[in-house]
Amino acid sequence: MGGVGWVGAVRQHYGLCQPPASGSRQQRRMNLLNTFKTWFSGKTEAEHLRRGRLGERAAQKFLQKGGMKFLTANYRSPRGEIDLIFRTRERSDPVEKPGGLGQRLMAAVHFLFHGHGTGCLVFVEVKTRSSEQWARPAAAVDAAQRLHITKAALDYLRLLRQPRVAVRFDIVEVLLEEGRVREVRHLPNAFPMQGGHRYY
Repeated sequence: MGGVGWVGAVRQHYGLCQPPASGSRQQRRMNLLNTFKTWFSGKTEAEHLRRGRLGERAAQKFLQKGGMKFLTANYRSPRGEIDLIFRTRERSDPVEKPGGLGQRLMAAVHFLFHGHGTGCLVFVEVKTRSSEQWARPAAAVDAAQRLHITKAALDYLRLLRQPRVAVRFDIVEVLLEEGRVREVRHLPNAFPMQGGHRYY
């Protein structure tokens, strides 16, 4: 598989046509370059953007610690945007499956082309707030935004050639205090697909 390895091929499949994962070397270089551009232009990053990035990083770490597999961040399609995309782990996950190299390779190939027994794809909306004075952060995900997220998720699934996997939509609330993360709350299955859309 050209130096990538079968585990890398599995991961690349789920990142098909995606921007580099936020933890990748290329993404870190891009982030550093953007930081330098901001410094030398004399402009400061908008506070809401800084809070949003902080919240997304906190949400990603929180979900990974909970055992979910990170796939990509800030996926955009012409119809919407998704903050984070994860996959739940299962016992039948071929990447985790015991056995010889040949068995694992065959499981990975099956995983790439059929998508069976690969857990659930999780589309995550992150809401970061410094106060809950008026409402919980999740309340900001209104019907219009849920529909945009649904359409973006369908576009992502189309890129993956419509794998037969379960999907769900989660919300992660990140509460800040004095510019630092105070609390992270995960709301699994926060809403169903909107606009009458269905997927398997």
